[in-house]
Amino acid sequence: MTVIDSAPRHSAPVTSGDAGEWITALALSALTPGRGVAVLLPSGAQVALFRTGDAELFAVSNIDPFGRAAVMSRGLVGDRGGEPTVASPLLKQVFSLVDGRCLDDPDTTLAVHEVTVIDGVVAVSTQPSGASVRPRSGTETTSP
Repeated sequence: MTVIDSAPRHSAPVTSGDAGEWITALALSALTPGRGVAVLLPSGAQVALFRTGDAELFAVSNIDPFGRAAVMSRGLVGDRGGEPTVASPLLKQVFSLVDGRCLDDPDTTLAVHEVTVIDGVVAVSTQPSGASVRPRSGTETTSP
């Protein structure tokens, strides 16, 4: 996991609200369009944070539900029919960055986290916003 230490340190979450607590991730200027970075949440879970070419921000679980590895931040960013996507760097399944659903397997999703920018710093919700990782083959997986 790559750690970029350019965001200001906060001893507490940025704010609380419907999406749970928010944590600062990094400066917006440190996010390269079309590339992802992994963000470690206080719970120990990881999210993959992406900035698309049109400057939209997305965060999904960093755990690939097929390969069961923390690699989604290294995925290939693209789109299908105008919908922003990320393809797993392992087995190449494609996931929507909007709602986390796998476009290659409708029974599998990634947890999605809300993202915001506050004074040039990207903040990520510590709680998923609805979608969750659904395990394959009846095995148990924790989200995100």
